[in-house]
Amino acid sequence: QVQLVESGGGLVQPGGSLRLSCAASGRTISTYGMGWFRQAQGKERDFVASTERNGVNTYYADSVRGRFTISRDNVRNTVYLRMNSLKPEDTAVYYCAVSSILGAIIDVKDFDSWGQGTQVTVSS
Repeated sequence: QVQLVESGGGLVQPGGSLRLSCAASGRTISTYGMGWFRQAQGKERDFVASTERNGVNTYYADSVRGRFTISRDNVRNTVYLRMNSLKPEDTAVYYCAVSSILGAIIDVKDFDSWGQGTQVTVSS
């Protein structure tokens, strides 16, 4: 079982940037696909970005493509989400997750374990 802890959330003005981190423990993430999801208040949990275990293939939701970048550091057992040009509609709780599935992973059901989430608020 992999335990995940997200950090790096906070309040940022529109147009600003944040970098979220997801530290894993219990197992090395090198054998897992990793993903980020977000859930705004009163809405469903939505896919944001993911990376396959090879770290080469990445996937993004249309709403964040070109603004967000997912990356992984298997030595530090950590995955990151760099968020630029933030908009008020990016406000949500952001969750990190791991997947045992090979190939593209973009759906909630593709993921096995989840962190507790970190709040991101974009507001002036």
